[in-house]
Parts: sequence; C-alpha cells; structure tokens
Amino acid sequence: MKTVILAGGFGTRLSEYTAKIPKPMVSIGGHPILWHIMKTYGNYGYKDFFLAAGYKADTIKEYFLNYRSLNSDFTVNLLSGDLSIHHLDDIDWNVTVVDTGLNSMTGGRVKRMEPFVGDETFMLTYGDAVVDIDVNELVEFHRSHGKMITVSAVHPSARFGELGLDGNTVTSFKEKPQITEGWINGGYFVVEPEFFQLIQDDSTILERDPLEEAARRGELMAYLHDGFWQCMDTRRDHDSLEEMWRSGNAPWKI
Repeated sequence: MKTVILAGGFGTRLSEYTAKIPKPMVSIGGHPILWHIMKTYGNYGYKDFFLAAGYKADTIKEYFLNYRSLNSDFTVNLLSGDLSIHHLDDIDWNVTVVDTGLNSMTGGRVKRMEPFVGDETFMLTYGDAVVDIDVNELVEFHRSHGKMITVSAVHPSARFGELGLDGNTVTSFKEKPQITEGWINGGYFVVEPEFFQLIQDDSTILERDPLEEAARRGELMAYLHDGFWQCMDTRRDHDSLEEMWRSGNAPWKI
C-alpha cells in the first residue's frame, strides 16, 4: 500500500527553521521529522512513499537523492568519482518526490498525487507529527468498516501542566499530560481512491470541503488512538521532541 505524505506547506509558525528549510526537514535527533514519520510506516512494512512537496521542494529532493552519502560513512576517489559506502543503514524505502506546487492547499496536494496512487487504497498523513500508532491495526480497522476514509483520532498534549484537586489538596500533578477527553484529527489516514472525486483543485483545503463532505455522507470513520501523538507546530514542540529523543524516551521510536 502506498503512503502519501504532505510535505509542501510553508510552516510559518516554525519560522526559526523554515525560513531556510521546509518544515518536514526540521531535524529531531539528527534526522528530519519526515524521516521519523517514514520510519513508523516502514517498521510495519509500508515502504512505498510519495512525498507531496512544494515549499523548498529542492531541499527534500536533494536529501533523498543524496541519502546514502548523508547517512553513512564513505570513501570517494576524487579523480574517478568512484564511491564506496560503509556502514549503510538497512532502510529499503522507495521514495517518490512530487512537486505539487508552491501555493497548493492540502487538498490540492492530495489531488495532484492521484496519477501516482492510481485506483487503490492508500495511506495519507502530514509531514509534521510523530505517533506510536500501530499501522497494521489502523489498516485492519479501515478494511473492517468498508467506508471511504479512516482518520486517526488522538488526544493532544496539554500546553500547561494539569493539577488534580480535592478541595485545596493536590491529588495529582502532571507536567503537560496527554489530554484524556476530546479527540482531534491526528492525520494518519487510510483512504479509498474515490476520495479524489471530492477534491476540486489546488485551492481545496483537505480539512474543509472534502473531509466535511465525506462525514456528511457517513463515509468518514475514526480509529481511536489513545497512545502518544505530538505535532511540531512551534519551537516549543520541536524542543520537547528533541529532548525526548536525546533522553532515550521517544515513544514513537520502535
């Protein structure tokens, strides 16, 4: 099954980094967050990736074109150009990078991937959130209900700490916990190809008309994920994810 990743937005809320590189290429633990997302899918055997690039698409193209040399030790003969790779990791992904337009909206980027996806079920996610989701269970849930789309529903992290109180007595103290009530769109969709028909053009926002219409038709189902999920919208989000990785406590790492 093919996996489409939206990797073309401007990432303006993370401008400390995105003035120079696209948001999915912002590093966590020495690897772009895009790599971490792909790792999640790859660990479950889904290794056929289609990246919907846009803003600074050349950075994403250059990274994957030069992936072997960037992620290994090597010896190069400067006269002949012969290259010998040492200690290469075992990643065996197929990666297609598609420039889906600088100003395309999220729905428009998905629509532009139709010729690459074809008439088959595919997975879809954003290029800025990591999660400890079981991808196989997500796919099995999608196949069980027969609807057009499955979206993963997640609990976001609280921005501030949470106190449990009994009168004036603090019964629990949690620093930025996962919220246990309320669900949001966590990305990590499984989609039937008929969904392309609900997207009009480059100006279509995925989260508005197409998904709203699917919900009206009763064709949108939610896979409830109670585990870890964190997007990278701000510098604070980035620093939190970086600290998790540095400390060896990255829940999304398998």
